[in-house]
Amino acid sequence: MAYLHFDKIQMTNLQESLNKEFLITNHSGAYCSSTLVGCNTRKYHGLFVVPIPEMDDENHVLLSSLDETIIQHGAEFNLGLHKYRGDSFSPNGHKYIVSFEQEKVPTWIYRIGGVLLKKEICYSAHQSHLYIRYTLLEAHSPTLLRLKPFLAFRSVRQWTHENDVANTAYEEIENGIKMCLYRGYPTLHMQLAAKSSFHYEPNWYLGLEYPKERERGYDSTEDLLVPGFFELPITKGESIIFSAALEEGSPKDFHKMMETEIEPRTPLDSFYHCLVHAAHQFRYKKDDEDYLLAGYHWFKPRARDTFIAMPGLTLAIGEQQQFEKYMSTAQKAVTDFLKGESITGLYEIEQSDILLWCVWCLQQYAKYTSRQECYKKYGLLIKQILLFIYEGKHPNLFVHENGLLYANGKDRAVTWMNATVDGKPIIPRSGYIVEINALWYNALKFYEQLVGEQGTEDEKSHVDFCSIESQKIETSFKKVFLNDYGYLLDYVDGQMMDWSVRPNQLFAIALDFSPLNIKERKGVLDICTKELVTPKGIRSLSPKSGGYNPMYIGEQRNRDYAYFSGTAWPWLTGFYLEAYVRVYKMSGVNYIERQLIGFEDELFYHSIGTIPELFDGNPQFSGRGAVSFAMNVSGILRAIRLLEKYKQQGE
Repeated sequence: MAYLHFDKIQMTNLQESLNKEFLITNHSGAYCSSTLVGCNTRKYHGLFVVPIPEMDDENHVLLSSLDETIIQHGAEFNLGLHKYRGDSFSPNGHKYIVSFEQEKVPTWIYRIGGVLLKKEICYSAHQSHLYIRYTLLEAHSPTLLRLKPFLAFRSVRQWTHENDVANTAYEEIENGIKMCLYRGYPTLHMQLAAKSSFHYEPNWYLGLEYPKERERGYDSTEDLLVPGFFELPITKGESIIFSAALEEGSPKDFHKMMETEIEPRTPLDSFYHCLVHAAHQFRYKKDDEDYLLAGYHWFKPRARDTFIAMPGLTLAIGEQQQFEKYMSTAQKAVTDFLKGESITGLYEIEQSDILLWCVWCLQQYAKYTSRQECYKKYGLLIKQILLFIYEGKHPNLFVHENGLLYANGKDRAVTWMNATVDGKPIIPRSGYIVEINALWYNALKFYEQLVGEQGTEDEKSHVDFCSIESQKIETSFKKVFLNDYGYLLDYVDGQMMDWSVRPNQLFAIALDFSPLNIKERKGVLDICTKELVTPKGIRSLSPKSGGYNPMYIGEQRNRDYAYFSGTAWPWLTGFYLEAYVRVYKMSGVNYIERQLIGFEDELFYHSIGTIPELFDGNPQFSGRGAVSFAMNVSGILRAIRLLEKYKQQGE
C-alpha cells in the first residue's frame, strides 16, 4: 500500500474528500489540480491550467474537468462529480471509487459491478502536456469508454458564463480534435492514443458552484462548455491515454512519453520524500531563468519568500546547484534594484527587509558549503547590499545614530506581516522593527566574519567597521527592544511601543549572531514557548495580547484581519527550533522530533503530500489559505536537517 493512500470510505464521504486536493505541477508554472474525487471546489482548480504570457502573468484554466463514463450493455455509469447551485451534486461518480493513492502520480481505482478501472494522471515536467491513462483491470463483457471534456478558457481569477462569443467549432486532428474558444487564447489539442469517435454536441453546463470561493465571499458559480464527447472500446488489460496539450502530439508516442515522465520520479513513500517532492513543485522557469513560486494556487515569485524558502528547498535536500540557479536569477534582480533600474520577474524586492533576508539566505549557503565558497561567489553582492543600506540609498531603510535601522510602515506594509485592507496595513509595523534590526546585526557580523577570513588586505578595514557598528547595535537593540518582562517589543517608533507578543522576536535569538546574551535569549524563548507555540506552527500573536483573532475563516476581509492576529505559521517553526537548540543544545533534539511529528499528519489533508499556508491558532488548528506554501515546506525541511545534524553530533 502506498504511503499516500485513501480507501473507499474516505473517498465516498464528501464531507471529508472534498477538502482533500491533489496538485501536479511543471516547471513552466502550469498545473493540474482538483479534489481527490474530481469535483472542482475552487476557481483555481482544473485539469489543464497554463500560463499564457502573451495575455498576462496569470494562469488560465483551459480544460476544467473530464467526465468518464463506462458503458456496458447500453447501461451508462458516469464517474464524474460536479457541484451545482443549491448543494446539488451530479453525477455522483465518487460512489464508484475504491481507492486513491499517489506514489509517483495520482491514481484512482473505480469499481462498477464487474468492471475495475484504473486512472492515472501525469503532467510533463517541462512542457504543457497532460496525460490521463485509463487501464481496464477487469471486465466480463464488451466495454465502452466515453470522455466528456468541460472547457473554461478563462483566467484563474475570473469566471466564464454562457455566451454567444465562444467559438464552439472544432478541427479534427489525429485521434482527436483541437479547439480555441476565444481570440487571444492558444489552441487546446485533445487526442487519444487509440482511435475514437468524437460526437459533436456543444452544450453549456450552467450553474457549477465552487464552495471554496463562496466561503471567502466571492462570486462562486460559472458555466462550462462541453463540445461533445469521445467514445471508444476498451478491452481487459488495455490502457488508453487521453492527452491535452497546446500543440498536436503523436498518439503512437503517448504511452512511451508518459512512462518517460513517470519512471524517474521519486516515490512519495515517506514524510521526507513528500516534502522533497513538494519542494520541486515550486520550481518555475521563465525566459531561461529559475524562480521559486511562493505557493499554490495563486502566488507568484516573491522576493521575501524566495530568500526565506531557498535554503530549505535546495540546500537542506542536497541541491546546491539548484540554489545557485535560483540565486543567479535573484542576484540580477537585487543588482538592478541597487542600481535603481526596473525589475521584472521577482516581486516586492523594494520592501524594507528583503535585502537583509538575501544576506541571511547567503549565510545559509556558507553553512552548507563553506564561507570560502560563499565569499568567492557572493562576497561582492553582500558588500554592495550592506553599503547600499548604510549609505542611506534604500528608499525606506535609514541608519540612525544608534546604529539601528528605521523603516516607515505606517502607510504601507514593509515586513512579512503585510495584510492590508483598503490599501492600508492592518498591522502598521513602523519605526525600529525587531526582526529587521536582528537581521541587520546578523548581516554585519556575518560580513565581518567573511572578510576577516577571506577578504583581501584592502578589505580588512571592513572588519573593524562591522565590529564597531555591531557593538553599537547590540547596545541599542537591548535598550530599545528588551523590556522588563523578558521579551522583545515588536516595533518602536518614538513614544509608540508595540508590547504585543509576536514571533518576530524569534529571529533575534535564532540567527547565527544575536545581540542578546544567553540569559536574555532564554527569557525570550520561554515567553515564545508559553504563548506562541502550537502543534502546527508558531502563532502570529499571543492569546494574551490585544486583538487576538486565531480563526482564518469567513469572507476575505475577515480573513485579512485574522491573517497575522493569532494564526499559526509552520515556517516559523524552523526558526523557533533553531533558537531552541541554541539555548538548550543537545537536550533540544527530542523536542524537535516531537514538534515535527505534528506536521506529518498534514500531508493527508488539504493538498496531499504538502503543507498549506497557515493554520488556525486555536484547536482544531485547521489548515487554511494556499494549499501548498514554499516557506512552510522549507522551514520543515530545514528543521529535519537541523535534527539530523544534532543527532550526528550526539553520535
